[in-house]
Amino acid sequence: MFTDIEGYTAIMQHNEQQALALKDRHRQVLQREHQLYNGRIVQYYGDGTLSMFQSAVEAVECALAMQLAFRQEPQVPVRMGLHMGDVVFDGEQLFGDGVNLASRIESLGVAGSVLISDKIQAEIANHPDIKTYSVGTYQFKNVARKVEVFALDHDELVKPSPNSLKGKTEVKKRNTLRTAKKPSAKSIAVLPLVNMSNDPEQQYFSDGVAEEIINALSNLKDLRVAGRASSFKFGRENVDLKEVGEKLGVSTVLEGSVRKQGNKLRITVQLTKVDDGFHLWSERYDGDMDDIFAIQDKIANAITEKMKVTLLGKSRSKIRESSTHNTEAYELYLKGRFFLNRRGVSIVTAIKFLKQAIELDPEFALAHAEYADANLMAGLYGLLPPNQVMYKAKQSAETALKLNPSLCETYCALGSYYCYVWDLPKAEKNFLKSLELNPSYAPAHVRYGLNYLAWMKGEFAKAEEHGRMAIKLEPLSAICFGIYAQILHAGEKFKEALETCKTGLELDPHSFLCLLYEGYSYLFLQQYEDALACFHHLMEASNKHSFVHGALVMTLCKMGNLEEARKELDNLKERAKHEYIVCTVIGIAAGWMNDNLDEVFYYLEKGYDEHDPLLVSLKHEHWVSDAVRADPRYQKLLEKMNSPNKLHFQGEY
Repeated sequence: MFTDIEGYTAIMQHNEQQALALKDRHRQVLQREHQLYNGRIVQYYGDGTLSMFQSAVEAVECALAMQLAFRQEPQVPVRMGLHMGDVVFDGEQLFGDGVNLASRIESLGVAGSVLISDKIQAEIANHPDIKTYSVGTYQFKNVARKVEVFALDHDELVKPSPNSLKGKTEVKKRNTLRTAKKPSAKSIAVLPLVNMSNDPEQQYFSDGVAEEIINALSNLKDLRVAGRASSFKFGRENVDLKEVGEKLGVSTVLEGSVRKQGNKLRITVQLTKVDDGFHLWSERYDGDMDDIFAIQDKIANAITEKMKVTLLGKSRSKIRESSTHNTEAYELYLKGRFFLNRRGVSIVTAIKFLKQAIELDPEFALAHAEYADANLMAGLYGLLPPNQVMYKAKQSAETALKLNPSLCETYCALGSYYCYVWDLPKAEKNFLKSLELNPSYAPAHVRYGLNYLAWMKGEFAKAEEHGRMAIKLEPLSAICFGIYAQILHAGEKFKEALETCKTGLELDPHSFLCLLYEGYSYLFLQQYEDALACFHHLMEASNKHSFVHGALVMTLCKMGNLEEARKELDNLKERAKHEYIVCTVIGIAAGWMNDNLDEVFYYLEKGYDEHDPLLVSLKHEHWVSDAVRADPRYQKLLEKMNSPNKLHFQGEY
């Protein structure tokens, strides 16, 4: 049996306390009902579980009891999939085709329902108390036969419509941007490691170890390493390696697990060829937390040895280099990066952990680099006032450079910073240095493409090249698709931007950037009803993010509904009295009312004083109204933005 909380990542980004409460309730119900029905929970992973039973009837009865409990308030949106077959259990992990098929059935799941395989159906057919109905026959990835799937038929459960389910089946929509060529023999994807610790909250550590291995291998000139965002799109259990190879364009996959109990550590990894499933190498490493850096180095070097990668002296030194010897600071750094990768309000949580890491080890270069990036993103996405975080970002990035001048992440952060202070030469210099150090660093490609080439220079063709390169490096990253859509949108390619957003939303239906630019694309394609629907949906999903609220005002103006637009604009201004709202957004939105340009430039000048990064978009983005562009104050504002030496920041480092 596999279970999974539907939409957990989006819930976590919106309300962490609610998400943790749901996960606790999920776990409590699981433990109670498994004890009653003689089930064994083999593993917790993130917001899901894998468990086993000796009886198909007991497994189904347990699933029904759990789902009925989850349907009671407070409801937990759980998907379930069950199958039976031969498995191998080594005391820690469960393997076998039976496990793989159960995982695929769960992937079809609808929250509130229970799905079972045809084999389970045959076992329970003579139990009249358990009612089921067929929801269709599906061809799952790498499963030879077609499988008929059944759902429990119960008045209090959700009943999915037959032949309507989508999951890990053979039919997948393809996009030319994500089509990979035959992979190089020297290519690898590092999947998220399974958290085998008793505490499911230790997932940040497992993810962090895998990401550190990715970063170490990325420094090797002759090895193509799939990006973190794409590799981590795959689950931690029963992964279809051929699917990984096809989607990421790699010939080998590293997978494994981490068990952390107190100061004791066990990391198990295996390197597998994608085409035939042959295990090239596997190893188990035991040690204390103090050994974590040495263990990561051993793994990286063992991989390079097995893959016969030519190691230059410089590359080898990068693999073996430890960024800190303070294990407590290292764990805080991993927590910070874990929350930073979640985006949304989690960025503020990331800042807290990264600051603590720096306080424990002021010479921890990577922590400084991530702290700089987290502060920049908090300012860019309107989470914190930029004139309070930009200075911190610059100071921490410069500290990281002094400690370790070879980190591509630091130069990328500085490139973004200098864009936001309108210093073009320094911005380009730092972006190019980041790409020189690591041409495979996707964030540098998209940020250089959008912030510098598109928004600051208007060089859209070149910007698109970097956007496509980022997608090639991170073919499963909705963020890369979202930023590429921004580049296309700035270049007035609204149809292409819309298609790019739709592809990104296939990867992550909750992607803020893709949803936002889907709406903008509809808006400038003059499909106003579609745009309005997008922004109304995103207003609720994003808790009225100021970017979305401003876009809603623009849409209502374009539709001629000026009364409703004025109401929403007044609401946005009222919110700014009680919470941080991006002033530039208010100014841009007010520009579409065409009745008070003094008000428009009041807010744009205030955005200038606050040093809002969104001002970078004013020159080339299409959301600036013609009336605003025609006003002499618009050109004067752009000219002021070319005087970086006059800028001052608030706050202390």
